[in-house]
Amino acid sequence: MTAARAANPGGAGLRVALVASSYSYIKDGVALTLNRLVGWLGARGVEVLVFAPVGDAPAFAHQGTLVAVPSVALPARPEYRFALGLGREGVRRLRAFGPDLVHIALSPDLLGWAALRLARRMNVPVVASYHTRFETYLEHYWYASALTGVLKSYLRHCYGSAREVYVPSQSMLDALLGDGFRNNMRLWPRGVDAERFDPAKRSLAWRRSRGFADGEVVVAFVSRLVREKQLETLAAALRVLNSRGIAHRGLVVGDGPERARLERELPDAVFTGFLDGEELATACASADVFVFPSETETFGSVTLEAMASGLPCVCADATGSRSLVVDGKTGFLATPRDAEAFADAIARLVRDGGLRRMMGQAARARALSFSWDAAMERLLGYYGAVLERP
Repeated sequence: MTAARAANPGGAGLRVALVASSYSYIKDGVALTLNRLVGWLGARGVEVLVFAPVGDAPAFAHQGTLVAVPSVALPARPEYRFALGLGREGVRRLRAFGPDLVHIALSPDLLGWAALRLARRMNVPVVASYHTRFETYLEHYWYASALTGVLKSYLRHCYGSAREVYVPSQSMLDALLGDGFRNNMRLWPRGVDAERFDPAKRSLAWRRSRGFADGEVVVAFVSRLVREKQLETLAAALRVLNSRGIAHRGLVVGDGPERARLERELPDAVFTGFLDGEELATACASADVFVFPSETETFGSVTLEAMASGLPCVCADATGSRSLVVDGKTGFLATPRDAEAFADAIARLVRDGGLRRMMGQAARARALSFSWDAAMERLLGYYGAVLERP
């Protein structure tokens, strides 16, 4: 590290190599968070070089300079790619870049392992960030569930080899410690764009355009439509409401391989497909209740966006959601996979407009405490502290 960078390790002149398995080929939460980080760091004079797989066409215009690494599409989930390592060009570019710090957004592939080994040979400190509960995903796919133990061991070893690991929520940090992970973790919560996700975006015209009656209570779910988001619990809970005669209308925002099956199970719900930007913000604000039964979240950005939109939230009492939703104040936490418990909580909000409004206002107020600038400043401070230590 140069003398100038050593004198100012947390700002201008710092070189960071970001190694990620999802950055531009799919528009998921990991990719959006990392792109926001790279853009924010670049605006403050930090030079970032990103190493990640690419697809046939980018899903969006990415931030910063991206070095493509070898990868293949996953056979069962072709929308995702499995990184095969850095490749010769990646190794050459990383060495030539001469980073002060390597930040690995770790996934169970060969890329993170290769980057970790090369950083050790270069005597460059490595930090990691925890984004996805891969070990919990496998149980939803019978052909991969037997690998859960192996995957946990791999992740424990790789995360344990980093100087620090940045975890998005206290509930996730506690779960990792319970699984035997090394206590080298620090909290790195996410933020929300509270100007975009705002109750003022509520639109009667948008509701009508989607077929909702003016007085209808709209119960929204926003997510990729994949098994690990507990779509079975969502569908079962809404069917319980129907069986009890509780008037409501489901709204499903998102797309994915399980969409057709969910449409068959919820024939009366409105499916919008993937929404983004202002249209997503309008959809969130135009609903009345948000429900999210996933128990695999590390943080829950969609929940925070719903809260910022003024919606009371009914979420699984699990990692991520447990650190966002204040049970009984900003919404309710329900027992994971318990459709009756979810239906009970949703029913209370559907029946009581005053409770919906009170909890929605409290949810908005809590969401305002999650700032992207504060989150990024915290991470930059972590970088500086790592570089100052021998």
